[in-house]
Amino acid sequence: MIKRNEKEIKVIYVLVVLLFLVFLAVPILRLLGKSFEGAAGLSVENYITVLTGKGFGRALLNSLWISVCSALLATLLAFFLAYAIHYTNLKKRTKKLIRTLAVLPMLLPTITYGFAIIYSFGKQGLLTRLFGRQIFEIYGFNGLLLGYVIYTLPVSFLLILNTMSYIDKKFMVVSRVMGDKPFATFMGTVVRPLLGTLAASMVQCFFLCFTDYGIPASVGGKFEVVATVLYNEMLGSIPNFQNGAVVAMMMLLPSVLSISLLHWLERYNVRYNKISTIEIRKNRRRDYFCGVTSSVILLVILSVFAVIIVVPFVEEWPYRTDFTLSHVTEVFRDSSLLGVYKNSLFMAVLTALAGLITTYGAALATARSQLNRKWKGIIESIALVTNTIPGMVIGIAFLLIFTGTPLQNTFALIILCNVVHFFSTPYLMMKNSLEKLNSSWETTALLMGDSWAKTIFRIVTPNMRSTILEVFSYYFVNAMVTVSAVIFIAGARTMVITTKIKELQYYTRFNEIFVLSLLILATNLLVKGFVGYLSQREFHPGKIPDLSILKKKRGVQKV
Repeated sequence: MIKRNEKEIKVIYVLVVLLFLVFLAVPILRLLGKSFEGAAGLSVENYITVLTGKGFGRALLNSLWISVCSALLATLLAFFLAYAIHYTNLKKRTKKLIRTLAVLPMLLPTITYGFAIIYSFGKQGLLTRLFGRQIFEIYGFNGLLLGYVIYTLPVSFLLILNTMSYIDKKFMVVSRVMGDKPFATFMGTVVRPLLGTLAASMVQCFFLCFTDYGIPASVGGKFEVVATVLYNEMLGSIPNFQNGAVVAMMMLLPSVLSISLLHWLERYNVRYNKISTIEIRKNRRRDYFCGVTSSVILLVILSVFAVIIVVPFVEEWPYRTDFTLSHVTEVFRDSSLLGVYKNSLFMAVLTALAGLITTYGAALATARSQLNRKWKGIIESIALVTNTIPGMVIGIAFLLIFTGTPLQNTFALIILCNVVHFFSTPYLMMKNSLEKLNSSWETTALLMGDSWAKTIFRIVTPNMRSTILEVFSYYFVNAMVTVSAVIFIAGARTMVITTKIKELQYYTRFNEIFVLSLLILATNLLVKGFVGYLSQREFHPGKIPDLSILKKKRGVQKV
């Protein structure tokens, strides 16, 4: 193997590691130090005060209980939807519709979920009026369970759906030939290969529920959870940064547990030497049951969000229900509300660009270089850590370390926070795509006299366009809907839609909240659609452009 002189990739590697050293490691260490600050220096009195307080213990138990229940229910529903796509003979259009609708909630901020639940199932809610009675009490456990399931279902669905596509279905035929009963076939050929993924889905959903702030902020009621305790400690009427730091560090415990569990669960992943494509056996009862049940699941989810479309277009819900556009026009006439939308667009675009550059550089360092495995392992560890650190913890860490600096209350700080917070998934997408490309391209170009940088721009990047667009879309959408981290670092000048929604909640201006939520949804749909359109127009990855685009051979370059 030819040893390449990789000066450029080494520079990129150092820049990426420095970025996370300054904007992840240092803030978290500062947060840790803050939690031990006492009246007379370092002390554990803050931990004793928080852990022995009645409020935190109850909130911790509440968080654990609601998170477990939500994770279990979301994983079961996601499994059913994925099964309907991979193991039934439903029409292709029906399967495509299930795929689309199942991930639609990801395009809205979680804080909107709670308000949608209030206006759907509250005493004067849309669905309450349709059914003639309130179906359940929305504040507390019930509202949180519904909100968390809607929040985590898309994540669980995508995870299980992807793994199901790699299950070899020929073993179903083998099982039936051997005389196994249908249930034994189902458990042995569908559930068993998915055990690791199902458990990983549970862990991921649990973590998302445990650390979310948006949903309990709106429908938590008296059912206090750790996220609301943390918010009240840091931004309540009497802020206590030391106790807030303790609560934040306690929220990191699920992160450590998640990392350990995900590593341990990898042993249960089933790998096949070959994926066989077989025709799914015809079964009308199965198809009918799966089709109807999937429709009911998605209908329940979409019905919750129906109020977002209905309420802003009536005069005064629920008393005067005549159609009007006044609420929409008022939002567009309000310079402050229109300003936060422009702020969100500006921040999301720059986050997507900065995140794209960061993840592409990091993935090049691990997938297309000859760096030592230990050095590559540092970036792999960074991706693992960022995947499990709650957004609230990152936001508070940024608040503590950057207060009083030129970065305070700037878009740059919000953008850097989002790049760090959402790094893991886009990085893995980039890395997996780069690893699938021909590993000899850089060496071939080097022998023909081209530099590494020109090879990346001329050969590798064109073959990565689909993934690049997908990563841009991922960062953009998440930047538009995130609230947990930015709520601690956004100021009056840098306020974005999600933080404005939190402010409007105190003034019960729900018409404006729903109009802004619709703006977020429409913007994200537009971006996703545009990215999908561009992806269809470009050539398929893996088709290397003709080597004539390289410079003429100038001899072998010294390495």
